[in-house]
Amino acid sequence: MGGRSPLVPFLALVAVVPIALAAQAPAFDTQLQQADGLIRDGRFTDAARVYRTLLAGGADADAVRERARAGLTLSLLRTGDFAGARVEGARLAGIPDASPASIALYGDTLWSSGLFDEAERVYESSLARDPAEARARHGRARSLTAHGRLDAALVEAQAAVAASPSEAEFRHLLGVIYERQHRFVDAAAAFAGYVALLPGRDHTPTALWTRAEIRFLHAFDRVTPLELAADSAARQTWRVPLRIEKGKVFVRGKVNGGTVDFVLDTGAEQTVLSVDAAARYGVNPVAYTESAGVGDAGRRGLQVGRINRLQVGDLDVHNVPCLIKNPPLGGLPTREPESFSPLALGLSMTVDYARRELLIARALPPTPHATELPLRVYRLAMVRGLVNGTPVSFVVDTGGREISISRATARLLDTPSPRRIPLRVYGTSGWDKDAFLLPDVDLAFEALHLSRTPVVVLNLNAPSELLGFQVGGIVGHSFLSKYRVTFDLTRSVLGLDPL
Repeated sequence: MGGRSPLVPFLALVAVVPIALAAQAPAFDTQLQQADGLIRDGRFTDAARVYRTLLAGGADADAVRERARAGLTLSLLRTGDFAGARVEGARLAGIPDASPASIALYGDTLWSSGLFDEAERVYESSLARDPAEARARHGRARSLTAHGRLDAALVEAQAAVAASPSEAEFRHLLGVIYERQHRFVDAAAAFAGYVALLPGRDHTPTALWTRAEIRFLHAFDRVTPLELAADSAARQTWRVPLRIEKGKVFVRGKVNGGTVDFVLDTGAEQTVLSVDAAARYGVNPVAYTESAGVGDAGRRGLQVGRINRLQVGDLDVHNVPCLIKNPPLGGLPTREPESFSPLALGLSMTVDYARRELLIARALPPTPHATELPLRVYRLAMVRGLVNGTPVSFVVDTGGREISISRATARLLDTPSPRRIPLRVYGTSGWDKDAFLLPDVDLAFEALHLSRTPVVVLNLNAPSELLGFQVGGIVGHSFLSKYRVTFDLTRSVLGLDPL
């Protein structure tokens, strides 16, 4: 050893480390600025790559780690990688002394995974630390919107925009709320504010849908949207006979005076017409929009228009937004049907499969039901369910036939080598050629348990991206037809009463 202390090399190394970290700090800051700039330019995949490089290169041990992790989480949300965003969001929230903004961003990842209950708790946790936190207030506003508490949601959304006026997505929610309130002029203005803040290269599904929605909303500038005719305006409820054919529920209505057989379809967020019906009954398209559904086409462009007069039974509504299935899909076994949902008009409903009757109501009496599931309506009606014990969100779709789950949900199941039975399934976006039947799945909706149930596995990526959250599955006619089914928008409840 030559009399030298064995501690000297170690002490020399310790002396060098702070110098190395000090040299790295400017590099970290430069990379962060680069990644943040990529997000502003709408280059989310490139931004995620830079943030990952930062975290892999030692930023995770530096003060910059929270900002880098937050940027990565946000980038993954923007690209529709909801599972990846949730992983990073959990790591972000787990950082010691994580900021209320970081905690709220974790809430966004839970929302995007369809875990709405968990997201709401996280938003409230963020607000408990900072009542003015903009992203948390936006999260609370989105939750209130889904529960139909639109006035309260508007207050929260406006507060979020005031606190963070440059955050585009906050203005988008403002537009969603105004549209739900039938305030189309205000909705168009809010959506225009959202688009103005987007980078020009932002071609995400939400951005494309919003640009078309603005043009569509302006088609109502000189009329009152969803205006009830005088006779209907004096009523609170409407009863409509229905018929059931091959697992589909039909109601008869009129479009601008022409008779139409509609599929009763709560899986559609607007009244839907085929291109032939629209042309026959004088419904002119005013814009193209982005839609998504089951099928290999995934997202598809459709036209949107305005029905001057829609009648279903004694319900009589003027100036009704509608989707027109143009261009139509080819190669399907049947023609694309017309669809109608009272939920799209902001009305509650009860489907009585035994009596073959549809009850539509402004507000239903608070009647208790055998099973009551919390209902959220955020463009579509959703309830929470368990798939082999894993919580996911299901679309309640009176126009669907079977119980299905998404591929993303199927990947979460503890079934390493499941038996798969190939199926040919077609939906609103064509054939889903990779669909298959998965037997022996355990499902639960509150106290309702369906053990060893076969479910159809579908590609639901496109509708999930457009909605902004992972659709875990769909419950259709095979499940719903065993109950009298009530969609109570006032109480935010799905009531199920056995027949």
